[in-house]
Amino acid sequence: MKRNLFLMASGLLLVLFLAGFSSQFGAKEKEHKVKISTIFGDMIVKLYNDTPNHRDNFLQLAKEGAYDGTIFHRVINGFMMQGGDLDSKGAAIETSLGYGCFENTLKAEFRPHLFHKKGALAAARQPDSHNPNKESSACQFYIVQGYRLSDAQLDAHVQSTSKPLTEIQRAWYKWRGGTPFLDQDYTVFGEVIEGLEVIDLVCSGVRTNSANRPLENIEMTVEIIE
Repeated sequence: MKRNLFLMASGLLLVLFLAGFSSQFGAKEKEHKVKISTIFGDMIVKLYNDTPNHRDNFLQLAKEGAYDGTIFHRVINGFMMQGGDLDSKGAAIETSLGYGCFENTLKAEFRPHLFHKKGALAAARQPDSHNPNKESSACQFYIVQGYRLSDAQLDAHVQSTSKPLTEIQRAWYKWRGGTPFLDQDYTVFGEVIEGLEVIDLVCSGVRTNSANRPLENIEMTVEIIE
């Protein structure tokens, strides 16, 4: 009997210790993932917990189905594919797009360790002349294709911008590619972890008009999967 009571007491103490440990140091926050589906395939995107406002905003729009039927309205080979303008649903090919959701913005969430490597998900925004605080559109986003850079190009970038690069960032930009000149100017809040080939199919494969809009609409659906 005494042994059973001792074991029960020991178990209770262990539970209390683990609860206190978890409370003090914090349990690992759940990672959220979404699936962006297009006619070229699916991209699985991990959203960063380090940018909670952008993460939660994107999840809410996805939950509401707001992105379903929107298009990638701006595609530039070697740079990125931009979409999410809620005004793009059913828009005629001659319609000028890219102005939606700027009446509502999100405060920038720049993080030194989040950068514009290939596959980065980042928030679009208005230019500095209209947006000195670099606040993000409440709906529009882009996915980076970018290009590979040499050490010499990266050295020149650091010298011209005074923005240091870690060895990890250099490795990504050299061997996977990206757009380092956008770092710390636009909020990166996620990354494509499956389906990087879709980015190349869209950015390098589709024809566009003079406004960089694909000649045929590339619609998307966005689904929360985790």
